[in-house]
Amino acid sequence: MTIEIKAPTFPESVQDGTVATWHKQPGEAVARDELIVDIETDKVVLEVSAPADGALAEIVKAEGDTILSNEVLAIFQEGAAAGAAAAAPAPAAVAEPEPEPALAEHAMASPSARKLADENNIDLAHLRGSGKDGRITKEDVLNRLKSPAPAAAPAPAPVAPAPAAAPKAAGAALDVPGGERVEKRVPMTRMRKRIAERLMETNLGTAMLTTFNEVNMAPVMALRNKYKEMFEKSHSGTRLGFMGFFVKASVEALRRFPAVNASIDGDDIVYHGYQDISVAVSTDKGLVVPVLRSCENMSLAAVENGIRDYGLRARDGKLSIEEMTGGTFSITNGGVFGSLMSTPILNPPQTAILGMHKIQERPMAVDGQVKILPMMYLALSYDHRLVDGKDAVQFLVAIKDMIEDPARILLEL
Repeated sequence: MTIEIKAPTFPESVQDGTVATWHKQPGEAVARDELIVDIETDKVVLEVSAPADGALAEIVKAEGDTILSNEVLAIFQEGAAAGAAAAAPAPAAVAEPEPEPALAEHAMASPSARKLADENNIDLAHLRGSGKDGRITKEDVLNRLKSPAPAAAPAPAPVAPAPAAAPKAAGAALDVPGGERVEKRVPMTRMRKRIAERLMETNLGTAMLTTFNEVNMAPVMALRNKYKEMFEKSHSGTRLGFMGFFVKASVEALRRFPAVNASIDGDDIVYHGYQDISVAVSTDKGLVVPVLRSCENMSLAAVENGIRDYGLRARDGKLSIEEMTGGTFSITNGGVFGSLMSTPILNPPQTAILGMHKIQERPMAVDGQVKILPMMYLALSYDHRLVDGKDAVQFLVAIKDMIEDPARILLEL
């Protein structure tokens, strides 16, 4: 029976996609639900699996081809080559050569390959990818699992020291330390190109300004240290972090300043009666912003659990396009990478984004005395076309007040 393998149905926000990696070739046996091809869109990498046991009869769209929603990718023959594949003897395992350091340093892998490598504690830096542009596929990881660990190279025999080189004549070229200077050129991914386009659109299409403040993190840190073990036990292993406090503080501040939670649609202002907060998550392919829906109805534990789930699935490339679409306000935390201060960029059509940064102990004047306190710089970037400077400053001060006195979040003060 012949089956057409089609591209997934893209949502309205995604116009097309690109065939990233074919994991199976025509005639090669495929098991039901086994990964066949990766489709890269502007936002996520989508995986297409086999509908049944069989084999690919023909590949219609090659790697790098642009495809539309529900377009035919390949022709699949159900039941073909399945028996032959089972009867064929397994090929002898061959140890793969270690890649050159310059290649391993920039290793790229498909989501399924990365997940399989994590489950089996395999360092992707020691694999040579067989996919497009050196991309590591799931089959590359499976081959490493089947192959024995490479034997250690024998110690080289001692070599007599070479005679000292004669001094170079004046004006002679000097040797470059470290040998050859290597460069590697790879195509920009669709996601990275789309990120670049959106950044340019933001700079050209908004009147973006940033206001700064600083917050004393000691009260939240003391509260967290006091209750973190009890919190984790009461909420099935969910850990109490700082992001949950900032999300809940932002929800209350957004209620007080509706313009910060609004968006511009042509000549209209759209005020949202809910708080859908986008949380920036860094991945190997770029920054993604999955959305926590209706945060006003979420508990602190639900917020922390949602953020953790998004982080894990973003790493494995399992986020759906719908989970990254929408949002009325964004939060990004550059402090996890050590950033002390930065200017976050807007995520249109949203009109504001909150930037968190590194917690740094600094001397502060408190009641006429100098105390060492754990301080964090906060940044709020906003679209001045809709949000006035006064509202932006007061919004940031409201978040500062709630973080420095967490009881205000509970009491909505």
